[in-house]
Amino acid sequence: MLSDDEKKKLKNRLRRVIGQVEAVGRMIEDEEYCVDILMQLSAATGALNKVGQIVLEQHIQTCVSEAIKSGSAKERDEKIEELMTVFRKYGE
Repeated sequence: MLSDDEKKKLKNRLRRVIGQVEAVGRMIEDEEYCVDILMQLSAATGALNKVGQIVLEQHIQTCVSEAIKSGSAKERDEKIEELMTVFRKYGE
């Protein structure tokens, strides 16, 4: 699970992503240059992907690690399959 400090940092990152997405909306409304809009979209996508990476890392370090240490083959297999599903989804 995420600590309170980690949650706070992720919330701050998400607020910045929201600001970036809102900026894209304004840029489109103001008919700004397409390349500038695309660059802003790229920045927002990168920032959101970073949030996903942080959450995934925490999941591996906590939930998956605990399942592996628990000795339960069923729980371990479930967590590994869950990770594979996430990796496949990220690969799309």
